[in-house]
Amino acid sequence: MLEGKGIPDAVLYAIKSHPGHFPRKSRMDQALFASDPITGLIVAAALMHPTKKIKNVDVDFIERRFNEKRFAAGANRDQIKTCEEFGIILHDFISLSLEGMQSIDHELGL
Repeated sequence: MLEGKGIPDAVLYAIKSHPGHFPRKSRMDQALFASDPITGLIVAAALMHPTKKIKNVDVDFIERRFNEKRFAAGANRDQIKTCEEFGIILHDFISLSLEGMQSIDHELGL
């Protein structure tokens, strides 16, 4: 659907590789692959927080939920851990992802 719309080939490839159908070649491919499930985990953590606000969620809270396999079971932890393939440790990846989502909390409705 996106081909022919002026989107760079590297971005198109990252989108195609993100569900795991194509090998991840670039850091962008790897980052998108790891980012998809972490956003789901963060949303689930925000929704279970007493305030239901992503601004009130912290990295430690998400790390505790990360280790609970039944919590947000659809958020593939192994896929999230691939952040280390592009040089970011899990704690920092969670922090970076959370900060990014917190910066657009109104758009997310959280």
